Amino acid sequence: MVDEPLYAAFLAATGVDHPGRDEVLASQPTDPEAALTALAADPGTPLQFEKHMAHHWQKDWPTAALGGVQHALLIRDPTKVVASYARVRGTPSAADLGLLQQEALLDVFTQQLEQPARIIDSDHLRADPAGVLAALCDSLGIPYTPRMLTWPAGLRPTDGVWAQHWYGNVAASTGFAGPDDRPAVVPAGLQRVVDTLQPAYDRLSARRR
Repeated sequence: MVDEPLYAAFLAATGVDHPGRDEVLASQPTDPEAALTALAADPGTPLQFEKHMAHHWQKDWPTAALGGVQHALLIRDPTKVVASYARVRGTPSAADLGLLQQEALLDVFTQQLEQPARIIDSDHLRADPAGVLAALCDSLGIPYTPRMLTWPAGLRPTDGVWAQHWYGNVAASTGFAGPDDRPAVVPAGLQRVVDTLQPAYDRLSARRR
C-alpha cells in the first residue's frame, strides 16, 4: 500500500501550507515525474494499492504516466464535503475539495486511457461496504475477502508522515461507519462552493457503480 505518493509534489507545486509541510516534503519526491516513476517500479508484490487525493493532481502533470494501472474514484456529496471541511479547516475553495479534479481525471481515464469508469459514492460504501467492495474487486479482477471490512485500531507503517495531523478518526476506527444521516449544514458564504461542485458530482454520480 502506498499512501498519497504525490503529496510532496503537490505541496512543492502549489506552495500550500499544510500541517507538517516540511516533513512531507522531505519524505517523498517533490518532482511528480519522479514520484510516478517510482510508483511504476516493480513493487515485488502481486498487488499494489495506491491511495491518492484528487486535489493533489495538477493540470500540467503527465497523464500518460497514469496508464498501466487501474483506477477508481471515491466521490462524496458536495454539500457534505463542504460542511465537513468548514467544521474542521475553515473556508475552502472549490479546488481544495477534489471533485473538479475527479471530473477531469474521469475524462483522462475513460477517453485518453480508454479504461472503465469505476466510481464509488461514499454514502453507498458506508451503507453497504461488503456489496460495494465486492463489486469493485470484481471490476478490478482481484479477489474480495470479508477481511476488507475490519482492521485493527491505530496507525500503521504504511501511513505517511502526515498521519499524526490527519488520521485521528481513522486510527480510532476498526471498521466502516454506518450511513451518515446528520443534516449537512453549509455556512451561507460557502453555498457558492457547493453550487460550483454540484455539476461535477452529478456527472460522476451518474457513472457510479
